Amino acid sequence: MNRSEFRPIPLIATVILAAFLWFVTFYLTWSTFWIKISVSAASLAIISFWLQRGRKRDLKFNAAAFLLGLLSAAALYLIFWVGDAVATLLMSFAGEQVAGVYDKGTGTPMWLIALLLFFITGPAEEIYWRGYLQKNLMARFGQWQGWLLATVIYAGVHIWSFNFMLIGAAFVAGAFWGVMYLRIKNLAPVIISHSIWSTVIFAVFPIR
Repeated sequence: MNRSEFRPIPLIATVILAAFLWFVTFYLTWSTFWIKISVSAASLAIISFWLQRGRKRDLKFNAAAFLLGLLSAAALYLIFWVGDAVATLLMSFAGEQVAGVYDKGTGTPMWLIALLLFFITGPAEEIYWRGYLQKNLMARFGQWQGWLLATVIYAGVHIWSFNFMLIGAAFVAGAFWGVMYLRIKNLAPVIISHSIWSTVIFAVFPIR
């Protein structure tokens, strides 16, 4: 994508929609959290596919993509494990807020959470947040400026959780996957990384 293809109005509209969908996900009580976040992410992914119809997609699945996705997921899990330990030592509220994130899964079978995260939420979030939003912002504002803007917006929509630890976690994870996409220009390993990491940290080996 070049700068002339940048369309600000659709992009801004999707950001507003993302903020609304994350508000519904975190603040309104209908349905369960993991189903709401999956529906929200899938909706944005479908819209971004439609907005980018006819354009070349940065999506190449191969052995290298799977290996990089797996290794990066393991690295990010380690970052969060260490970060959780440090945050708990430095901030008295950290443990309670992290536990609050896991409490959102109460009442939802763990196998369903794992399936939703691996097959819907992880891929869909990357298709929109990195494959559409960050890609467009990088084309308009430059590589690192676009990366930073996309990361801030990704963390920003999590403000509806009113959970400092979750907002910070979204910033760290968004920055991590954003750098991956910026450097390799292939969304496939980023999708794999997000899907594996989120499934493991929320459904297989929680850090709480």
